[in-house]
Amino acid sequence: MIEPHVPAPPGSPPSWGGPRGPEAPAPLPVRPGTGRFLVLAGVFVCAACGLVYELELVALASYLIGDSVTQASVVLSVMVFAMGLGSLAAKRLRRFAAAGFGALEAVLALVGGSSAMVLYAVFAWTGGWGGLWADGPRVLLVAFSLTIGVLIGAEVPLLMELIQRVRRQDPGGAVADLFAADYVGALVGGLAFPFVLLPFLGQLTGALLTGTVNAVVGAALVLGLFRRDLTRRARRLLLAANVLVLALLATATVLADDFERAARQAVYGQDVRVAVRTDVQEVVLTGDADGRPLDLFLDGRLRVSDSDQRRYHEALVRPAMAGPHARVLILGGGDGLAAREVLRHPGVRRVDVVEPDAGLVRLARHDPGLSTLNEHAYGDPRLRVGTADAFRLLRATPSAAYDVVISDLPDPDITAATKLYSQEFYGLVRRVLAPDGRLAVHAGTVSARPRTFWTVDATLRAAGLRPVAYRAGARDPRPASDPGREVGDRHSGTPRGWGFLLAARTVPALRLDPAAPRPHTLTPESLAGDARAAARTRVPGLPPSTLVHPRY
Repeated sequence: MIEPHVPAPPGSPPSWGGPRGPEAPAPLPVRPGTGRFLVLAGVFVCAACGLVYELELVALASYLIGDSVTQASVVLSVMVFAMGLGSLAAKRLRRFAAAGFGALEAVLALVGGSSAMVLYAVFAWTGGWGGLWADGPRVLLVAFSLTIGVLIGAEVPLLMELIQRVRRQDPGGAVADLFAADYVGALVGGLAFPFVLLPFLGQLTGALLTGTVNAVVGAALVLGLFRRDLTRRARRLLLAANVLVLALLATATVLADDFERAARQAVYGQDVRVAVRTDVQEVVLTGDADGRPLDLFLDGRLRVSDSDQRRYHEALVRPAMAGPHARVLILGGGDGLAAREVLRHPGVRRVDVVEPDAGLVRLARHDPGLSTLNEHAYGDPRLRVGTADAFRLLRATPSAAYDVVISDLPDPDITAATKLYSQEFYGLVRRVLAPDGRLAVHAGTVSARPRTFWTVDATLRAAGLRPVAYRAGARDPRPASDPGREVGDRHSGTPRGWGFLLAARTVPALRLDPAAPRPHTLTPESLAGDARAAARTRVPGLPPSTLVHPRY
């Protein structure tokens, strides 16, 4: 006797269809225990890939756009919000969990894998030069974060259906298994990105390889384990889609080096001579051939320009050296140019350079163009180089160890440098200074960012030092070369300048050392005028910046 069909009660699991009737899903090609393991392994790999996409967007956005805290906040907050949207949207796909998950992973692999290359292309050919597309990289960053977040968020409901499809179990236990595999996969992806993918493959190839793994695992899980849940047409479409995605990712991987060279030329110009990624940053040298001036870029920011580097480094170093200067500490300055100015002064017995990037030091020591520019400062026996963390070094340094400290660091409003402009840091500097010692600080662009500049002044005062402000101006028809300025911030013929602070335990005299060789760009009169010009920009009443409350 044929029993009448009884409709499933509300809330019951969805019907999978197939040859065994509407209430019985098609049998799996493996035992349930093996199938469950394969699903959880797929969850593990997909979670690792998803976190790599997130970290890759944060890293590339911080490099191209700047301000890593802001970029990380934008990417992560948008992505978490989008994951919620994706989870809601996936409710409509639960009846077609296998097909939906397969299509989802193919799209995620293509979008996530190509995101770094697309973002870099938009920056290089449109977003780095202002105008209509000035905000292109930022808009694209949000778009990728939103899209990838929606796709990642849609994975969990579909995977929940698939793991229940393998073997019915208590929902709480299924959720626990699913999220355990997801979180462990995220851990592996989070560790693989900085320690494997980034140093060995780079951002572009690393993202493309991650997308390839994502596509292969998603397709293998659906077409291998749940192929009987799909119609023949669905299997063919899913296979064709994944082959297309893999072909696109493979083609992009093959072309990644040529693309990177072309994009680098679009950003830095046609005469890129050296481009290396050290353990700390990307270092690019342009020019210094056939009479072209040398430019040094660190992580996309123009740090040294041959045309006006002497003006910057003389203004930074020369006033601080007007007094006892036998022992000098240079914080940063791996290019050797600040050391060049220090070593010009008679009476210098020892110069310690603390530069976190050993690769930059090697380049400054051995590159013909850069070593000529710094006048082979690293060959001077009085100079010693250390790559220790500046905080750690200052804590281990005896009190009153130095007569002069030169802070040749990136702008304070670059997030990575903020802690080196804090009250705590300047307190350590004050301790290692001799009683009549002096500290010179590059504090950003006083005319363009006066609030940042005068916050450094307030922070020095809070640390027990008495600063005197001055500036060095420049006018250059070539691209702007303000250290710390991002690539693409170009103002032809626009007056600009760097801001400096000379600090000591008592108010220091702003003067030049009469025993030293005459500077090329400074005179006592111009120095006094630069101090008056800087004083006119003062922003009163600013609080100091600290480690726990940065104000830049």
